[in-house]
Amino acid sequence: MATETWSPAQLPDLYGRTAVVTGASGGLGADTARALAGAGASVVLAVRDPAKGRAVADRIDGATEVGVLDLGDLASVRAFAGAWSGPLDLLVNNAGIMAVPKGRTADGFELHIGTNHLGHFALTNLLLPHITGRVVTVSSGLARIGRIDLADLNWERRGYRPMRAYGQSKLANLLFTLELQRRLEASGSAVRAFSAHPGVAATGLTRSMGRVQSLFVGLGTRLVGQREPAYGALPTLYAATQDLPGGAYIGPGGRGGERPREEQPTPAAADPDLAHRLWDLSEKLTGVVFPE
Repeated sequence: MATETWSPAQLPDLYGRTAVVTGASGGLGADTARALAGAGASVVLAVRDPAKGRAVADRIDGATEVGVLDLGDLASVRAFAGAWSGPLDLLVNNAGIMAVPKGRTADGFELHIGTNHLGHFALTNLLLPHITGRVVTVSSGLARIGRIDLADLNWERRGYRPMRAYGQSKLANLLFTLELQRRLEASGSAVRAFSAHPGVAATGLTRSMGRVQSLFVGLGTRLVGQREPAYGALPTLYAATQDLPGGAYIGPGGRGGERPREEQPTPAAADPDLAHRLWDLSEKLTGVVFPE
């Protein structure tokens, strides 16, 4: 039996819906924004570099606008969320950095956890009063190598290892979705939270890696990765539009554009106590809380 394929052409009609896609100035974020706009949604490309965002938006056939958002700066996150008015149907927490040298965000957080997790944590909670539909947070298969160290989340005492720092931040994405869905259900909200991962896909994330790491990742992408880079956006689009239970984790169905499928996260990513404790720490670090 042939495997069923799935493409953005099968998205439902999204006319009248509004979506925010972070990190939409390239890679999977741009592919996600393009597909949502092509299905009729009005899409805000939330990007750090507005010139790059406008260059992408200009090539999208549909309703788009560009918003400035630096997830490594909570002042920028607050400004973006504070300027929002009206309903927001879909928030796609897509932006991310991978295996960068040790550094700090504007607020003093380690770059991976600060950008990939804490920035999106703050953004989501600040926008939640406006969100009417879904929050989709993009994680990674490399979440499996992550370990949450609540006593040293910002790598102040551990020896810094870029891929481990990335893995921790991607595991944090999954735990964030788990606890967010629990809180939404407990509050009686109709909003649902999902997570997704692209499999192995060619994106711009490897540009910060060393030459050896980049060559290794490039080889892995050619051997087991998505045959077309845009296929990496399919799990995100599936989580954003299909009838799924809240909290679902969506991954690729294969390498050739097959229908995405629900996956079971690792035990660490499904630990409700760890998710709750990470949430509490994230509130303390960002000063942003779940809106009651």
